[in-house]
Amino acid sequence: MINHYKNNPTYENIDDILSPELFDDAYLSIKNWTDYAPTPLIKLSNLASDLDIGEILYKDEGHRFGLKSFKALGGAYAVIKVLKDHLSVKYPGVNILDNDLKTGKYVDDLKDFTVVTATDGNHGRSVAWGAKECGINCKIYMHKGVSESRGIAVELLGAEVTWVDGNYDDSLHKVKRDAIENFWHIISDTSYIGYMYVPKFVMAGYSVMTTEIVDQLEASPPPTHIIVQGGVGGLAGTICAHAAKLWPDNRPRLIVVEPESADCLHQSAIAGSPKMVHIKTETIMGGLSCGEVSAIGWNILKDNADDFITIGDDHVAPAMRLLASGMGDDEKIVAGESGVAGLALLTELKYNQNIKEALGLNQSSRVLLFGTEGATDQEIYDKIISG
Repeated sequence: MINHYKNNPTYENIDDILSPELFDDAYLSIKNWTDYAPTPLIKLSNLASDLDIGEILYKDEGHRFGLKSFKALGGAYAVIKVLKDHLSVKYPGVNILDNDLKTGKYVDDLKDFTVVTATDGNHGRSVAWGAKECGINCKIYMHKGVSESRGIAVELLGAEVTWVDGNYDDSLHKVKRDAIENFWHIISDTSYIGYMYVPKFVMAGYSVMTTEIVDQLEASPPPTHIIVQGGVGGLAGTICAHAAKLWPDNRPRLIVVEPESADCLHQSAIAGSPKMVHIKTETIMGGLSCGEVSAIGWNILKDNADDFITIGDDHVAPAMRLLASGMGDDEKIVAGESGVAGLALLTELKYNQNIKEALGLNQSSRVLLFGTEGATDQEIYDKIISG
C-alpha cells in the first residue's frame, strides 16, 4: 500500500550544507580512478508506454567499479579524503594525490590507521574496497539481518566483519562506541550531531551519477520527476541538492521512496522534525532498512523534497523480474532489491491513479530512476528472479 505525504518545500539555498565545490572535487577525483567509466542511462520506452508515462530513464549502477552499487562512489571516496586530511597534518602544504595513497607512498604513515563503519552491505563494501586500495585496516559492522554472502564479499576485500544483534541502527550505535574506545576512524554514510564532516564526502561521491546524467542527456530536456530511494537520506539529499544546481530553472519534482516498514524520512516529514522509526519487520529492500535519518540528508530534504512516499514489498520482486526480462525491446537489466524501489512505485501507481495524478505523473512526464544496485547478493537475486 502506498502512503503519500506532499511536502511544502521552500526551496532554501543549500550551499552551506553541500557546496557545489564538493560536487566538483568529487568528480575530478573519481573520474581519474582506475577502471572509472560512466554507468549507463537506459531509456525504458516500452515500459513507459505500458505505465502511461512519457519517458522513463534508468541510471544503472549495477556495474560500478565491480562493486555492483552506487555506494562504490561514496565510501571509497570518503576514505581517501579522510586519509589526505590525516596526512596533511604531518605533511602541511604537500599535494597528496589519490594515486599516492593507492601506490603505497605513505604506507608507513598509515600502518596503524583503521577505518570502520556500519552497513547493510553496499556501503561497507565500498569502504572496504577503498581501504584495500589504500592499504589500511578496515572493520565492518553488520547486523544479523544482512545475508552472510554480503559479509563474505566484504571479507574478500580484506576487511574484518563484526556481526551485531538487532538492525542497522544497532550496528551503527556499536560502531560509535567501539571507534571511540579504539581510536578508529568512522566512515559513515549516516550523519548525526557531532559527526557531519565525513558524510559530506560520502554524499559528494554520489553526485558523480548526476554529473554523468547531464552529459548523457546531451540536448534532451531535464527530467520532470526524480524518484530516489530514501534510506537514511544521504543519497536522496545529494540528488536533491545537485539537481537544484544542475537544473535551477527546470527543477525536477523530487520524490523520496521508502519501505513502509522503514520510513524514517516519511515520518519525519509528517512530524516536521527528525523522527526515529523502530523497525519491527525487515523489508526485502535491505539497503533501505534504516530507522534513523541522516542529519545532513534531512536538512536538505525537509525544505527541498516535494514528496515522501512509502511502498510495500509486494511490487519489488515483480519489478526485478520486469527489468530482468525486459519489456518488448527494452534493454534487460540486472537490478537488486533496493535498486528497483522507484520502479516498484511506478508499477504500483498503475493501479492507483489518484496518487499518480497527485504526483503529476502523465504522458508528458520524464521520470529519472536510480537503479542503485545490481545483484549484490547473487543467491538472493537468482531466487527472486526464478520466483
